[in-house]
Amino acid sequence: MPKILDRRTFCKNLALASTAGLAAAGGAPALAAAGLKLGPSKPFSFDLLKARAKTMAGEAYRGPAMPSPDVLYKIDYEAWGRIHFNDAYALYAEGPNRFPVTFFHLGRFFKKAVDIFVAEDDTAREIIYDPAYFDMPENSPAKALPKGAGFAGFRFQEAKDSPKFDWRKNDWVAFLGASYFRAIGELHQYGLSARGVAVDTAVADRNEEFPDFTQIYIGPQSGDTVTVYALLEGPKIVGAVKFLMTRGEGVVMDIDQSYFLRGDIVRFGIAPLTSMYWFSETEKPTAVDWRPEVHDSDGLAMWTGWGGRLWRPLNNPPHIMASAFSDTSPKGFGLLQRDRVFDHYLDGVNYERRPSLWVEPKGDWGKGAIHLVELSTDDEIHDNIVVMWVPETPATAGSEFTFSYRLHWLADEPYPTPLARVVATRLGNGGQPGQPRPKNVRKFMVEFLGGPLNDLAFGTKPELEVEASRGKFTDYRMIEPVPDGVAGHWRVTFDLAEVEGKDPVELRAVLKQGDKILSETWMFQYHPF
Repeated sequence: MPKILDRRTFCKNLALASTAGLAAAGGAPALAAAGLKLGPSKPFSFDLLKARAKTMAGEAYRGPAMPSPDVLYKIDYEAWGRIHFNDAYALYAEGPNRFPVTFFHLGRFFKKAVDIFVAEDDTAREIIYDPAYFDMPENSPAKALPKGAGFAGFRFQEAKDSPKFDWRKNDWVAFLGASYFRAIGELHQYGLSARGVAVDTAVADRNEEFPDFTQIYIGPQSGDTVTVYALLEGPKIVGAVKFLMTRGEGVVMDIDQSYFLRGDIVRFGIAPLTSMYWFSETEKPTAVDWRPEVHDSDGLAMWTGWGGRLWRPLNNPPHIMASAFSDTSPKGFGLLQRDRVFDHYLDGVNYERRPSLWVEPKGDWGKGAIHLVELSTDDEIHDNIVVMWVPETPATAGSEFTFSYRLHWLADEPYPTPLARVVATRLGNGGQPGQPRPKNVRKFMVEFLGGPLNDLAFGTKPELEVEASRGKFTDYRMIEPVPDGVAGHWRVTFDLAEVEGKDPVELRAVLKQGDKILSETWMFQYHPF
């Protein structure tokens, strides 16, 4: 997994930095403005891009340009942070299009240049990099880069006619680094990321590959929707991707992908999501940090093809863990931030406002599995969580894949379950208060809220169904309403004993009333001490 220096500052800068982009010069009247340098006009369409990707899959991998590596190395995080795009050059700062586009500069941590084009009326013209587009100190090492060096990425600013935001200071989508991209949610905050594809994430004896968006085509805008096309390339894969991105309460992206494989891929990840989970109320080492919780996401939600609703709280495991949840034609899955209480974080980087990200498949994705990869981390600057769909069909050299899906960057999942939802998971020492605590017994407390629990008759308790892959449940078990006066808020507590060894234990719990399911299914991976 890639590591980004000072990740919390980077995320904050995405949301708060004053930015601007290029304004077109020459070409169609819609692009006419002072300062922009454009290359010659060339034919362009998504079909042409897909055809090019297919041809490239039969050619040797070349990869994106890295101009003047010695200069780029000198543009460290501090120097990079002093380079600001001049809003006088913003693409679409003038004219009818609502969302201006701004650009990221190259640097030590973003060395690969992406070619960026403006696509209109079946043609495209490259935007030629010029250092004049950026404000930077006179002694900035970036001044030594050659003209035409390229950009690291781009972002869409808020609408020029927005009654809420100044477009020069606020953006809503950013593409930066490999095939990573992110958007703000309903609470106007960046958090987790998505990427074009995942190649051999957490596969033994294989290095993970991070294909790059090597070419970006900024297409037309219509109302609240912008269009972007991308050429993706890596040693084992070439692809063409189309994004229709709509700015509403949050952000919704309709994505169409065509991939052509150069080599065999063991774990071929579709719609990969990348997030950070350090610790939460579930458990944390004593005094590891002053804050109660630190995470961009706290759980994986799944809506299976057979209609099941599953919730898997995230872990910061002692070593890398990969879990697979087999399914056929899933209805959706996503990494969510359910805990929205500021006092649970106490941090000015707004973890309580981080977006939830939901994947809604389009068409029949067939058989496969939702894979969850969890890495150990000791700080919040590292992304350590990956979720993706891995098709059952082998991803072998010469194969072709097409997938379409919708990403919802919101405060919550777009299609909430009518069942009670898990709102907290906590671990502690087993046994009962006032009595000696038995060794090697672990207590689990799970809170459920809402749904059918709101309608339980007074004096009626839900029933707990709980299972473990190994170990034995003790006689201790409690089911009770949480004494906070909130209707439909229940908690269950149980102890697990006789767990030998350090291998993880898979736990499953659900609330029922007879044959009626009352809650989503809680699925937890417990790592014995």
